[in-house]
Amino acid sequence: MEFPFDINQLFPERVSVLDQALVAGRKSAGRPDLQAHIATVIDELGRASAKAQQLTASITSASKLQSQRHEVYLLKDGERNGGRGVVVGFLKVGYKKLFLLDRQGVHIEAEPLCVLDFYIAENLQRHGYGLELFDFMLQHKNLKPVLMAYDRPSPKFLSFLAKQYCLTQSVPQVNNFVVFEGFFLNRSVPKSFVSPNSPRLASLPSDGSGDVQLFIATTCRTPQTPTDNLTEEYLPDS
Repeated sequence: MEFPFDINQLFPERVSVLDQALVAGRKSAGRPDLQAHIATVIDELGRASAKAQQLTASITSASKLQSQRHEVYLLKDGERNGGRGVVVGFLKVGYKKLFLLDRQGVHIEAEPLCVLDFYIAENLQRHGYGLELFDFMLQHKNLKPVLMAYDRPSPKFLSFLAKQYCLTQSVPQVNNFVVFEGFFLNRSVPKSFVSPNSPRLASLPSDGSGDVQLFIATTCRTPQTPTDNLTEEYLPDS
């Protein structure tokens, strides 16, 4: 996505993390002109995401980001557009207090990190950008994707999660959020990360002591470094 101003001036890093302050690096701090450009970028991304999801209104905007305790991870390609850079896409996350049902129908109150919006520009899809951005967020938060909740994920996004992170067994909820089997498993065994359907599980200590180590199937990938050049088969449109 191109803009009539220098993206590299606004966003010095390949991935910028934006919050209520609408500041990306030292240059934009205390610069109302640069912050206005950042707001324009966020608004345009939010509109593009809403259009891709066929929503009647944007769920991401600069004003909403300033009034909510959410974070936007913004990915750029600094070499495109004659060296002025383009915005590739964004990922918005935030903590939400949710009332969830586990597989047994037990109500559980939790406040997980949630994926609230996820968009990669249409002309830049299928180049691994979505995977790069998502992996960056996971490393920044030091979090496994199974421990997150997903707000109204599209079929493409669900395919992305299944292929890249082996998240396939969702637990039906009465709200718009999707969580997976491992979410509840990790609530009872905090240091584990595994789907109950995983074909390989390490033996658990009979006395319950020590650090429990569970291993996922070898077909599942683990988050890579943001600089890895990976190609994704499925790209999220939300």
